[in-house]
Amino acid sequence: MLRDKNAEDDGIGISGRLLGFLFLGVALVFVGVAVIVVASVFFSGSGSVGGVILIGPIPIVFGAGSDAGWLIAASILLTAVSIALFLIMNRRQRK
Repeated sequence: MLRDKNAEDDGIGISGRLLGFLFLGVALVFVGVAVIVVASVFFSGSGSVGGVILIGPIPIVFGAGSDAGWLIAASILLTAVSIALFLIMNRRQRK
C-alpha cells in the first residue's frame, strides 16, 4: 500500500529521547546480569537475589541466598516508590 505523504500518522509517536532511555534501561539490565555472572565465576562466592514482579495488582516476591530478606525489602520499597511516582506524574499530566 502506498501512503499519502500529507496523511497523519495513526500510530503513537515516541520521542527519540524516550526510545533512548528504553534502550539504555535494557542495556543496563544486560550489563548488570553480566557483572553478576562474572563476579560469581571469578570470586566463587555465594550470591543473593531478590525481586518483585507485578502482574497487574498482584505482586510476586522472590528471593534466595543469605541476604535475600534485605533484597526483597529493598525491591518492595523501590516498587512502591515507582508506583507512587507513576501515579503522581499521571495526575499532573491530566491537569
